[in-house]
Amino acid sequence: MKAIVTLAALGAAIATPLFLDLEPRSASAQIPIRDLQRQPDITISGTIRSVVGNEFILDDGTGQIIVDAGPPWYHQLNFQVGQQVTVVGEYDDYDFDAFSITYSNGETIVIRNAGGPPPWAGGPRGYERGHRQRL
Repeated sequence: MKAIVTLAALGAAIATPLFLDLEPRSASAQIPIRDLQRQPDITISGTIRSVVGNEFILDDGTGQIIVDAGPPWYHQLNFQVGQQVTVVGEYDDYDFDAFSITYSNGETIVIRNAGGPPPWAGGPRGYERGHRQRL
């Protein structure tokens, strides 16, 4: 399945389409933040309490966790304090790596595929080199 995701740079009028190959995922049970363990395709939901770049603190009433949505040089996302979101991803030591984020209005942002390293692995220069080779 192919998805087209539009990422806007912090409210800018210019948007860049991003094409990702997505594998269908079965629904996973929602897990309270206090019970998180390392396993793939975990779903958590809650309220955004604080935002720094593409990271935010998510609170589900049982606890809080930092959600990492990738580096700002790869894509700029515009999260707002108070937003209700559902995040699919994996717990990784001290934070939660997002694969997708769904807002309360149903809009979903695809951050990355679950398998393998993220597309930004290797830093900005590694991404630019790999992206040029694929074109």
